[in-house]
Amino acid sequence: MKGLPLPVPDVCVRVLLNRGACGPYAHVVAGFEPPGAGGGFELLSTVPERRLPAEYLPALREGIVEGLDGVAAAVLVTDGTFHEVDSSELGYRIAGREAGRAALVGAGLLPPQEAEALRWASWPGRPRPRRQKAR
Repeated sequence: MKGLPLPVPDVCVRVLLNRGACGPYAHVVAGFEPPGAGGGFELLSTVPERRLPAEYLPALREGIVEGLDGVAAAVLVTDGTFHEVDSSELGYRIAGREAGRAALVGAGLLPPQEAEALRWASWPGRPRPRRQKAR
């Protein structure tokens, strides 16, 4: 398994489906680091339970693993929030997948153009969207 080659700090994902109505909501901030000595995937959270209940961490983990697509990394979740009604496992799985893809773009393992498909993710150094040419 290939490992993340360099750190990608402060990946922030805020999933807001159906803005103004019910829909999956998730918010996480995580730092991605190259894997530890064991070379595998690790996920730790420092977010208090009142801000991000532990029940959402398995879905977040699944999403991150999917987004990383076989690349090992150590991931530290440093912030997050939930909504009592609108948060769901689906929202955190989507957030995790976007965070994992963002880490791959940030580390140079995916081309910068891939950032355009990441609807809810931001991170320091995120490539700016290309402007559409006027017709």
